[in-house]
Amino acid sequence: MKILHTADIHLKEFGDDRWKTLQKLIDIAKKEKIDVFAICGDLFDRGVDAEKLRPQIREVFSGHKFKILLISGNHDQDSYRGGLLFGENVHVINDIREPYINQDVCIWGLPFEPIRGEKIISKLHWLASNLSPDKRNILLFHGELLDTFFAPGDFGDEGNERYMPVKLAYFKDTALDYVLAGHFHSCFDVRRINSGGYFVYPGSPVSITKREKGRRKANLFEVGKPPKEYPLDTTYYEDVIVEFDPFKDQKPLEMIKKRVMGLPSEAKLLLTVKGFINGETAGMNEEILAEKINKLVEKKSESSPVYLFKDIRLILEDDLLKNFKQKLDQMNLEGAHKKKMLDLTLQAMIGASS
Repeated sequence: MKILHTADIHLKEFGDDRWKTLQKLIDIAKKEKIDVFAICGDLFDRGVDAEKLRPQIREVFSGHKFKILLISGNHDQDSYRGGLLFGENVHVINDIREPYINQDVCIWGLPFEPIRGEKIISKLHWLASNLSPDKRNILLFHGELLDTFFAPGDFGDEGNERYMPVKLAYFKDTALDYVLAGHFHSCFDVRRINSGGYFVYPGSPVSITKREKGRRKANLFEVGKPPKEYPLDTTYYEDVIVEFDPFKDQKPLEMIKKRVMGLPSEAKLLLTVKGFINGETAGMNEEILAEKINKLVEKKSESSPVYLFKDIRLILEDDLLKNFKQKLDQMNLEGAHKKKMLDLTLQAMIGASS
């Protein structure tokens, strides 16, 4: 059996980047000839979005040879009331006692509930006692894994509340082959369960917040084999930091253009510009350079660039700095060490001049 696993699409509007991401995932599912497409929570951003988009969801989820399995997340836990139709080939798992079975694979679901501790452990103990010994057992789950540190932003804009927290030790007696999880947005993450199975977060398939940086991925694997990253051509945020060096023959705008224009069309730019320029050599002051950079990156940039650079033309003409640089050039120093010493000297002279 071949499974495509994702979570945390947070659909809000028909036709936006998140909706296009869902369509791309459906296209991947068809191209890769999968058997099951598992969406492990937070398909919708809110319950009202689920109701608003359900007609379009029915259309995009229908007419496929693969099965689509859904469980609720903390954002859409009220979206899957009994009897609602999400597509002709969609199966919603609302109860851990009612798995989806396909030949030699049994897929269970632990949809999100506002529970923790003993209540979660009790459910997993029941599961351990009812797993099919003659089948591969997979659990769909939406919640936090506590075994490693995640910053709050790794779960989207959730604040500091705990969402169905678990530890890998909770699963050690379940003999699960896979726990396919949702809720962790930032990146693809795989951990081993003591029993030999895999706990997998695919990360959000589209950047929901600016903290979710880098190319997005899904989990596409064959049952019996390790989880596998599948890179996606979907919208994501990309940090780009450009640092000017006043001692090199540089053209600031060319530097920016080289770093930015090579980004994929899916990348939304988060640009930071730092370092020092010689305004006389560059032929422009700080204000003009910033205006030109803004114009250069406006189509790629998600927000205004962060400008931390300084024009230090007067300090660069200071005889004290020239003499210091000349002595540095005569010393046998590594490039990084030499640059650090020059930067420290520049900072000291800037502080003294102000």
